[in-house]
Amino acid sequence: MRIFLTGATGFIGSALVAELIKAGHQVVGVTRSEAGAEALTAAGAEVHRGTLEDPEGLRDGAAKAEAVIHTAFDHDFSRFAENCEKDSRVIAALGQALAGSDRPLVITSGVGVGSPGHGELASEDVFNPSHPNPRIASELAGNALLEAGVNISVVRLPQVHNPVRQGLITPLIEIVRQKGVSAYVGEGRNRYAAGHLLDAARLYRLAVEKRQPGARYNAVGEEGVEVRAIAEVIGRGLNVPVVSIAPEQAPEHFGWMAMFAPMDLPASSALTRARLGWQPTGPTLIADLEAMRYDA
Repeated sequence: MRIFLTGATGFIGSALVAELIKAGHQVVGVTRSEAGAEALTAAGAEVHRGTLEDPEGLRDGAAKAEAVIHTAFDHDFSRFAENCEKDSRVIAALGQALAGSDRPLVITSGVGVGSPGHGELASEDVFNPSHPNPRIASELAGNALLEAGVNISVVRLPQVHNPVRQGLITPLIEIVRQKGVSAYVGEGRNRYAAGHLLDAARLYRLAVEKRQPGARYNAVGEEGVEVRAIAEVIGRGLNVPVVSIAPEQAPEHFGWMAMFAPMDLPASSALTRARLGWQPTGPTLIADLEAMRYDA
């Protein structure tokens, strides 16, 4: 297929370009920069210049494709809710380009929006339009397209990692560098679901090839890694103390990340594995954090 890919030079997108081309697909990757264009060309992809701030331009690129995968997202988490709304506008525009056809659109969300609460694992089959997680805006936009007849599916991401980047844990490491301690909230028993980068890329490919309208997939290799264990490996890597802080101290210590620090975000991928035959094989989150170069 000729696949239009947003976020093609990003963390996940770069791995996905290689995965799609290896599988025989033709990739048209979106980038805003000359360096990004050069990287895409070197990887064997075509280039489409575009930005999230120009959804109409992305719509025009998507209209020429046989399938669309949307991985781009503005990762300024200090403006998380605003960026989720921006994402919903981009999804609506991409969907307009595919209206009236069976061409698949795969969008991106977070596993947290599939959480039923009470410490239960987030599931692919949970869809709560009133979910408090701002990322639900992406899925609401997708659901509107599904009701309009667009062939849309969703990949929900956990903390996607390799030895270089690890989702929300990457900015957490910077906070540890600044504060000189590796902190967790309370007992640190809250959990983050995790998945390796290459496993996530393979899941996107399988999802676009499956072309299943309304499907939701969780890119989860580990259902829940305790935040205290994450803090401990970071503390060892940076040679700083590991400490517990009280919930009321979290805003001062973590800044914008205080909303995420105490969250319990475990998730299952049992349905994803059964429906796609997807089996994650990458290293664990802790293994990648241990392999990371903290002096780089």
